This record gives sequence, structure tokens and C-alpha cells, in this order.
Amino acid sequence: MTDKKQILKSASLITAITVVSRILGYFRDQRVTVLLGTSLAADSFILAYRIPNLLRRLVGEGSMTASFIPVFTSYLADKKRDEVWDFANRLFWTLALLLSLVAVAGMLFSPQVIQFFTLFGHAPQKWDQAVSLNRIMFPYIFFIGLSALAMAILNCFQVFGLPASTPILLNLSIIAFSTGMVWQRIGDPARSLGFGVLVGGTLQLLSQIPALVRHGMHFNLRFSVRHPGVRAVGRLMVPGFFGIGIYQINFFVDTVFATAAKMPSGSITALYVADRVMELVLGGYAIAVATAILPMMSHQAAAHDFENMKKTFVFSLRIVSYITIPAAVGLVVLRVPIIRVLFEHGQFQAGSTALTARALFYYAMGLPAFAAVKLIVPGFYSTQDTRTPVVVAAYSLVVNFVLNAVFLKSFFQTFQNGGPALATSLAAYFNFFMLFVVFRQRFGRLGTFAILHSMFKISIASAIMGVLCWAMVYFTHFEQQARFLPRLVIFSGVLAVATGVYIGITWLIHCPEVEEVWGIARRAGPRPLTGG
Repeated sequence: MTDKKQILKSASLITAITVVSRILGYFRDQRVTVLLGTSLAADSFILAYRIPNLLRRLVGEGSMTASFIPVFTSYLADKKRDEVWDFANRLFWTLALLLSLVAVAGMLFSPQVIQFFTLFGHAPQKWDQAVSLNRIMFPYIFFIGLSALAMAILNCFQVFGLPASTPILLNLSIIAFSTGMVWQRIGDPARSLGFGVLVGGTLQLLSQIPALVRHGMHFNLRFSVRHPGVRAVGRLMVPGFFGIGIYQINFFVDTVFATAAKMPSGSITALYVADRVMELVLGGYAIAVATAILPMMSHQAAAHDFENMKKTFVFSLRIVSYITIPAAVGLVVLRVPIIRVLFEHGQFQAGSTALTARALFYYAMGLPAFAAVKLIVPGFYSTQDTRTPVVVAAYSLVVNFVLNAVFLKSFFQTFQNGGPALATSLAAYFNFFMLFVVFRQRFGRLGTFAILHSMFKISIASAIMGVLCWAMVYFTHFEQQARFLPRLVIFSGVLAVATGVYIGITWLIHCPEVEEVWGIARRAGPRPLTGG
């Protein structure tokens, strides 16, 4: 099986599972907005949830996987079986101890934690509910951190399906705790949702334990910070929280600025919902490809096969761009219909839609960059280089912070609650282009003009699709539809036609990505990896 086909096969499996998870995630978020709308209670829940969830993103989709896989891969290649599992056991229990301390500290100092993340807001007492909710949800860090390590171990054995499916359990748990029979017993819907997060995190860890045991892990209680493997992961992981997780850190900077006194009430929830809509695309394929290529690039780097490592990255970049560029155009053009169809129910009214659509407009502009960063950072991590992504991420974070401050102080009337989203999108482009330049200087030519040629074709097809989307929404009088079913029918029709037209145009203008996806899936014989 060729490298290309292996990437596509693994990514397709992860994507299929992730699509199910994202659908359930939508129902989860809809339940939150139906119960809480864009009220202060909603902002308090989202704020408290995003603090431990930030660590989940940094660990689960970030530094834990990116730091552990290259080290564990080298152990699998060079060490005896007993040494491999001794390393895994020591890391597991050492991480469990550290996460326990973090969880307890987060609960004890919950008021200070919330105060830190509302630096620009006034009247700290209005976040009292967020303090209480943070205490409920902070132990989630313990379970999801260990779940991320379990995921990384299984990925090294080419087991992608089970780890990718664990967020389904989180979504089901929150949905269950959002039902009337549960939250009415607890007495408050926001508190009930918080307990749903904690139970879901527990299930994510427990569901992977049997698979680890089947592969040889025995969970012998052993702590060690001096084990060479543990130390190697630690050296990569500590800066990795910042380097590979800059996308999530920047989103949290947005949350902090969204608490500013001049921001309209509900701004935190609007940013969160817009981010969740983005995740339907970013999580559906970009993260799937990034998950699939990291083990492959680590093996290529360990073998000093840098030519194929470069081709793996370029191929993945082109494939993901084929999805994210038209998705960005579609999100910009259809932002209001999307929010109205998906979320305008219960306590989430027209004002909430307008607030969220503005944030989605600016986030969508950065979608291709968000995806590209997730692909290029593993290229550095596969060679166990954490310094470069950290340095570039530091500059990117400064850019995001400065832009947020400028937009809030000088251009608030222009961007309003969309300012934080625009700042993060611009910072993401800065982050990717800086990393791309360094990557090219270090590993040699990447076929930049061929990449730009593909991007140009994709952009042309996406622009035509975007005009068509606008025309269909306008002439079907979507905005005049008051009931949900007509909105859903029109939106589904627009989406189906736009997708078909985009694929057709890219086929007619000979975008190589169409042939890569469909040709490899149907080709029986192997073919060397090429990619610019």
C-alpha cells in the first residue's frame, strides 16, 4: 500500500468517525443554546468549560500526541517489548500524578482562575456562576489527559478508530445531562451540563483501557521523572503546549477579550458557537489527516527519508486545502443561514444569530490557515524539533494580542464582537507562512509554485461556488422563511448543489486533488508518493 493510500485510508476512517462525533457535537451544542441561549449563564458555562477544554485540545490534539509518538515509535523500533511497556507504564502513572495535582489546584483556586480569564471585564462578581461551574468541570483535565496518552499509544499501533470515537461518549454524556429528567433533578441546567462534561471525560478514558491491555499494557504502578523516555517526552511536550496548540491558545485570547465591558452580552457564547461550526470542517478532515500523517512522518524522519517526508506534507496540504478553501467561502456566504438552521431555537433568538454570524464571518476567513498549521507543525515534531514551532507561535500570539487590542480600542464599531475572530484568523496566516518559510529553508524545495497553482485553481472554483450560493439563497427567499422545515430544505438544497458544482468545476479545470482522492481509492497497483 502506498503512503498516499495509507494516509487517505486512515484519514477516511478517522473522518467517518469524526463526522458522527461532530453531528452529536452539534446536538450537544444545540442543547446548550436551547437551554441557555446567549445569556450570562451561557457565557459562564462556556467560559468554565473552555478552561479545561483548552488543555484537552492542547493535549488530545496537540502536544501529547505530537511529543509521545516520535519517542514511542523509536522505542518500538529499537527496544525490547518489556522496555517499551515499562516506558509506557511509567509515563502513564507519572502523568496521572501531575494531572491530579493540576485538577485539585484548579478546583481550590477556581475564583483566581476565572478572574485571570476575565481580565478585561468589569464587575468580577458577575462570574460567580462560572467559578462554581469551573470547580465541577476542572477534574475533566485528569481524565482527558490520560485519555490523550492512551490515544497516542494506540495510534502508534495504527489503531485510529477507537481513539477517534471517544469524543462521541463525551457528546452523548452532555446530551443526556441536558435532558429535563436529569437537569431538573440537579436543579440548574448549567450545573447539569457541567456534570455531563465530567462523566463524559471519565468514559473517554475507560473506553480505551481494554484496547491498551490487548496490545500489552499492564498498568503496573510505577512513577518516574528520570526515565529517559519520560524525560524525552517531557522535553518535547512542555514547549509543545504552546507550539502546536497556538490555534487553541489564540481562541482563548479571544475569549478573554470577549469579556471586555464594551462587548455585547453573549459574545463568549457567540465566539464558541462560531468556533464549533468551524470545527465541523476543521475536525472533519484536517485533524483527521494531521492525525494520520504524524506517525508516517515520524517513521520517515527516523529513517532520514526527508524527501518522502516533504512529499507527505505537501500532499496532505493540497488535499486539505481542497476541502477548507471552498468550506471557508461557503461559511462566509452562508453564515446567517447556517446559524439560523443549526441553532436558532429555544432561547437562541434572532439577536443571538446576528451576534454569532458576525464572529463566524471572521473565523471562516482563517479556516485554511488553521488547517495548514495543524499539518505543518507535526513536520517539525516528527524530527523532534519543538523550538521552532514555539518561537513562531510566540510571535503569532503577540500578533493576535496586539490585533485584538487594536480592534477593541480603535475599530470596535467596525468589527464589534467579530474583532477577536479576525485577529485570530490573521495571526493564523502569520503563523503558517513563518513556519512554511523555515520548513522550506531547512528541508529544501517543496514545489511552492505547484502548490500555489493548485491553490489558484481551487480558489477559482470556490469563488464560482460562492457566487452560486449567494444567488440561490437570494432567489429562494431564505430570509423570509419563518419556519424551520422550509429553512432546512432550502439550505440542504443549496449545500448539495454547491458541493456538486464545486467538484464538477475542479474536475473540468483538472485540479490534481480530484484525481488524487478518487484515483488512489480506485487504483489497485502501488504508485510512488509524489507531491510537488
